[in-house]
This record gives sequence, structure tokens and C-alpha cells, in this order.
Amino acid sequence: MKNKIKVRDKEFGIFIKADAIDQSVSRIADQINTDMKGKVPIFLVVLNGAFMFASDLLKKVNIESNISFVKLSSYTGTRSSQVVSELIGLNEVVKGRSVIIVEDIIDTGLTIQRMLEILHNQEAADVKIATLIYKPGAFRADYKIDYIGMEIPNDFIVGYGLDYDGFARNLPDIYKIVE
Repeated sequence: MKNKIKVRDKEFGIFIKADAIDQSVSRIADQINTDMKGKVPIFLVVLNGAFMFASDLLKKVNIESNISFVKLSSYTGTRSSQVVSELIGLNEVVKGRSVIIVEDIIDTGLTIQRMLEILHNQEAADVKIATLIYKPGAFRADYKIDYIGMEIPNDFIVGYGLDYDGFARNLPDIYKIVE
């Protein structure tokens, strides 16, 4: 683990270490295992960022389930574009199913708001949201987040699936931008 890294033209400092991330992931998995006991949910993983969180989370989920992927995007560089693009859409039947959306980070909330609209239109029985990172200072939507790994200030972060223009997703720790 490095205390400082450079990604493209930006400097980042260590923010959340891998062991703290793992503890949060375990806590969320335990909650899901309890809440979903007796149900067979479908996990909808939001690509690209949530792939590391989802991989670690789903290894710790011990209930019967399905896993599928969607790809939505609202970021360009270090800022939200405020427009959610559906790059790979939902290809599973969710009518009457319990759905758990797995997201790496919720800041403005617009990406998940779009997913909730899609799932409502497809008549999902119930929808829960799991996110590793939540930025309450940036959140502008109106829905409940069921499973939150950790809350952070409105800092730009990379690592553990989170990126800056496609770079730094592979880091096991999370780093925040140094201004």
C-alpha cells in the first residue's frame, strides 16, 4: 500500500484501507443473509465500478440468488454529468422478484434513481440497494439506501473499482484526491 499515488494528472492520498473495506463488505453480507433468508433475490451489479465490491460481497452471501449486470454511467472525469446513460441494459426478468442493486458509490443518486424507475416499470416485487460508499453531502435523490458500507464527505475517490477516467480501479485500497 502506498500513502500517495498519481493517477493521470491528479494526486491521491490513502483514504480507506483494504481491511476496513473488507469489514464493511462482511457487515453488508451478514445483513443481506439475514434480511433475505427464505427469498431468492437477484443481484443487479452496476458496472464498471461495483465489480470489486460485488465480487467480495457475493462470496460472503450464502443465500440462494441470481446475479446479473447492468452498465450505467453518469461520470466524465471527476464530475457527474447529471445525465445517466444506459450502456448495457437489464436483460433479466425481474417481475415479482426481490432485487438487490449493488453499487460501488452513491453520490448524487441519479444512477440508482434511473435503475429504480426501470425496475418499477418491470414490476419487481421489492428492491433493496447496497452500496459500499455513500456521500450524503452530494445525495439529491429521494429513496432509501438499505445497505451502506461507509459514509464519506463529498471527495473524489479512486481504487477498489472506483476510477478516474478508467484508471485506478484495480487498487485494493481507496484513495482520495489531493487538491
